[in-house]
Amino acid sequence: MNNFTIALAGNPNVGKSTIFNALTGLKQHTGNWAGKTVENAKGKCTTDNFSYTLVDIPGTYSLMAHSPEEEAARDFLCFENPQAVIVVCDATCLERNLNLVLQTMEICKNVIVCVNLLDQAKAKKINVNLPLLSSLLGVPVVGTVGHKKKSLKPLLNALDNNVKADNDYLKIEYKEPLNTALDILEKGIKPHCPDNINPRWLSLKLLEPDFTLSNKIAAFLGEAFFKIPQVKTAIFSAKNHLEANGVTCDGIKDLVVTSLIAKAENIAADTVYQGTASHNADRALDKIFTSRVLGFPIMLLFLGLIFWITISGANYPSALLSQLFTFIEGKLSALFLYLNAPLWLHNCLISGVFRTVSWVVSVMLPPMAIFFPLFTLLEDLGYLPRIAFNLDKPFKACNACGKQALTMCMGFGCNAVGVTGCRIIDSKRERLLAILTNNLVPCNGRFPTIIACIGMFLVFGTANSLFSALALLGVIVLGVSATLLITKLLSSTVLRGTPSAYTLELPPYRKPQITKIIVRSVLDRTLFVLGRSIAVAAPAGLLIWLLANITVSDVSILSHCAAALDPFARLLGLDGVILFAFILGLPANEIVIPIIIMAYLNNGSLIELGSLSAMKELFILNGWTANTAISVILFSLFHWPCATTILTIKKETDSIGWTALSVLLPTTLSILVCMLFTFFVNLF
Repeated sequence: MNNFTIALAGNPNVGKSTIFNALTGLKQHTGNWAGKTVENAKGKCTTDNFSYTLVDIPGTYSLMAHSPEEEAARDFLCFENPQAVIVVCDATCLERNLNLVLQTMEICKNVIVCVNLLDQAKAKKINVNLPLLSSLLGVPVVGTVGHKKKSLKPLLNALDNNVKADNDYLKIEYKEPLNTALDILEKGIKPHCPDNINPRWLSLKLLEPDFTLSNKIAAFLGEAFFKIPQVKTAIFSAKNHLEANGVTCDGIKDLVVTSLIAKAENIAADTVYQGTASHNADRALDKIFTSRVLGFPIMLLFLGLIFWITISGANYPSALLSQLFTFIEGKLSALFLYLNAPLWLHNCLISGVFRTVSWVVSVMLPPMAIFFPLFTLLEDLGYLPRIAFNLDKPFKACNACGKQALTMCMGFGCNAVGVTGCRIIDSKRERLLAILTNNLVPCNGRFPTIIACIGMFLVFGTANSLFSALALLGVIVLGVSATLLITKLLSSTVLRGTPSAYTLELPPYRKPQITKIIVRSVLDRTLFVLGRSIAVAAPAGLLIWLLANITVSDVSILSHCAAALDPFARLLGLDGVILFAFILGLPANEIVIPIIIMAYLNNGSLIELGSLSAMKELFILNGWTANTAISVILFSLFHWPCATTILTIKKETDSIGWTALSVLLPTTLSILVCMLFTFFVNLF
């Protein structure tokens, strides 16, 4: 049976991955594009006639690439020669999607347009004339509802019927004088152009000032191509024609974009009937959610609500997991006893490694399992882009990209995920700004320490979830303010520059798919982050146990280190035990509180106290006050990233220097803030 490679393209949030998963099932795998940190996904799909390898290329709004994701999508379509391309579109906003369809049809002969989300379009009283759309584009057009597998049968039929088709490339008539310049250049290069490259599209790219693509085209065609006299003459004549008519490099892009937009508008106007009720409802909601007066309060309300649900909802499953791990620990200890294993081996592996890992899992898993789906819910509803819209002006005032607001929000769940999310920012300078400041908002691993301190000392001795959520929201606002301040400082010094422009799509509000949100959040985010945390927490547990049990002059190394750090820690409003606990918590912030408890009790292994009141009593006996709790909160908020985040930063920046700065920056800030707070407190 013949096997064909099919590219699956589309804008973000059009249901492309849903269709990919439905068609390929479990016959898929992920990897990285060559030379990039951008992930790809490939899967197998078979019909009665053919076998297909589907390649889910990164979602992109345009093939005029500015980010690694867009470059990967463009390069696959340009140079990998797929036998067909399925472009998935959103039926509720088809006009925006047609821009990518038209660009793809310029590059690839065999294109199938999949108009997805027809159910949502119907609910919004939007009707797409699919036969007319197919006639105007000159390619097959199929309507689907991605989450209903039966609706994908016509798409597979269209693929079977057209996979061997040999259509003509789309010819877009651009505005003058670009159109004439293209005719001149196309005539000169067409006899020498490879069969799998559209000579008109190649002519356009040879004139456009896209140096990254120009280098790849040069490598693909070879130096000999550009030495052909007819090619050299054609390029010279076309550029002279543009210059004679006053068209600059930027002017070429403007002519291309305006022509594509005009054609997309005309096609959409002929094929899409949109009811006014849905459109007016979206606009009415946008007037509220993006309002200068109500936008920020509503944003804080949503954020506070998420924190309240996370805090109140995580307590019970955390307790159950803790009990489960205690039971398992007992069984493992019995097994070691049965096998006559050495006591030191039991203590290293059970009291050290297993107990540390079990604490991380029981404390970290429930909040993440709640927070990530809630965060994804806002994304699926269409509210997350509105947050970016609201925060665009503050970040632009800091000479940064408004997309940094999205990566900052990702950091609330996990700073490592936030750092990875910075790939959506096109500019390298602005991407570095987002990476270096992502740690200034507390991640899921720091929440337990902050919440415990709030519950014990700042909410009148109670762990009331509502008051804790409000206090936590205040801490979050402080973190966001610090993010803006440090971003402004960096953009005025080592990362000086002006903010770049970008297009932010405000997608229509949608009914979220709750089941898929939960599955996607748990598999793609929660378990992924948890796995990396366990990988660094396990060796940390062994190290902590060794430090707590190896003695010098009858005093543990842990106590010696805490005593050595105590004078400096007092300047920060802390003590040596607290500061050393933060240092040992580098692999996973969740273990800071257990280390403090272990050191205060002079116990050789991590233990968990039964309640906040018992923990508070222990801390007060060791000199804690409300001011100590505030200092711990401030230090936890701003201190160095965890080991997982540091490794992620190194991978994303590929630079030891920027990675070192990402550690030094928050560390310096945490020291300065705690010193200033302690100095201020001591004045009164």
